Amino acid sequence: MIGAHYPVLQVVIPLIAAPLCSLLPKTKLPWLFATAIAWICFAIAIVLLLQVYQYGPLSYEFGSWPAPWGIQYYIDIVGAFVLVIVSAVASIALLASRCLVETDIAPHKHALFYTAFLLCFTGLLGIVATGDAFNVFVFLEISSLSSYALIAMGDNRKALTASYEYLIMGTIGATFILIGIGLLYSQTGTLNMLDLRERMHAIGGFRSVHAAFAFFTVGISLKLALFPLHHWLPNAYAYAPSVVSTFLAATATKVALYLMYRVFYTIFGFEFSFDLLNLGLILLPLSIIAVVISSFTAIFQPGVKRLLAYSSLGQIGYMTLGLSLASKAGLIASIIHLFNHAFIKGGLFMCMACMLTRMKSTRYADLAGAGRTMPWTSAAFVIGGLALIGIPLTSGFISKWYLVLATLEKDWWWLAIIIVFTSLLAVVYVWRVVEQLYFREPHADCAYVKEAPPLLLACTWIMILSTVYFGIDTRFPVTMATAAAEALLQ
Repeated sequence: MIGAHYPVLQVVIPLIAAPLCSLLPKTKLPWLFATAIAWICFAIAIVLLLQVYQYGPLSYEFGSWPAPWGIQYYIDIVGAFVLVIVSAVASIALLASRCLVETDIAPHKHALFYTAFLLCFTGLLGIVATGDAFNVFVFLEISSLSSYALIAMGDNRKALTASYEYLIMGTIGATFILIGIGLLYSQTGTLNMLDLRERMHAIGGFRSVHAAFAFFTVGISLKLALFPLHHWLPNAYAYAPSVVSTFLAATATKVALYLMYRVFYTIFGFEFSFDLLNLGLILLPLSIIAVVISSFTAIFQPGVKRLLAYSSLGQIGYMTLGLSLASKAGLIASIIHLFNHAFIKGGLFMCMACMLTRMKSTRYADLAGAGRTMPWTSAAFVIGGLALIGIPLTSGFISKWYLVLATLEKDWWWLAIIIVFTSLLAVVYVWRVVEQLYFREPHADCAYVKEAPPLLLACTWIMILSTVYFGIDTRFPVTMATAAAEALLQ
């Protein structure tokens, strides 16, 4: 029965499709093929989520070798939830990519672009699906190497520098993670995550295990772009092709955060990570600094894509801030924001993609008067900006509400004030864009700019309207986040 193979098909289908995509002729076929593959994976992810939510975690063993001796795919409610997020964003981004790729990528590179996109998609799905620690590293490298190529494919020469910087920092982060895996393997003789957790009780006092914990912390923080290991992210997001910025901003850091959940809750365990080695004391100050500094820095950026990139650093800080509270409420808040931010930031970057296709720039001065020439795109940005601030009836408000409740549960009212203050800073940098869109006269050469292409605009509004829908009907993200937190804390 094919349903029994869904956990592996989720990864194998895009993996096999990637090289096939490179062989397709230079027509619309690579786009249609890649988009169809992404939507198939999205459908599988939804089925997996329903199965896991109803029947519990799914295990898939390769070659009839039982875990922990053989490689195992293990999908629990946490992984299934993240699979849905990644595949949903990829499906929408690829659907919208037709006109974006024509604008940003040379025609002879289109098939290679979709090949690299599918490989990056495969890597992110594999990180989430696998239950083997070394396979995490393998899929991490697949997603990273293809990301470097995707970023460098843009027509902006600065993208090459951004890609190279990301390559250096990403390689360092992956090396740290690999060293951490090696240290654990040297003490346990196993790479299965669940088996590692069982053996952690006997080896938790070993110095090599503490060293592994440190290597994982630094390596994942680099991949997550947590302050002060964040310098690769602003340029990577700002100079990458528009569809790449949208996809990576909405998925890559979310999968890195998932990896942080998996390592520190599943492998090391909550007590070891937060009670013995005090991970919360490490994450808390770094998260606060990330939120404050990134919000201030975003205000002074000359272009909107860089503004959104620095805003992403602050939003990452909110997610790790919830994690640092070392409580169930904080973990729920972190997971809710992981979900909500994927669609908020994906929608905002897609708005900038719309602007870029027509106005050829995302600098503040060049967007003057776009509210009149591109009213639907501008309205979408305003709604997304409100969600980013955390205005009621948007998903961003739900994220920050749960985060504030988690801080007040610990009686840390001062931290709640910081969250509210940095949300007000978001008002400042979002207003800078709104002011240009609606309160400045269009340039003479932009007076006859048309609205974005219909398919791109429709995909943008799907993202943006989801931030409104999940701000009103919170049942799905809150239910999934609560179930995920309970699973991680078991």
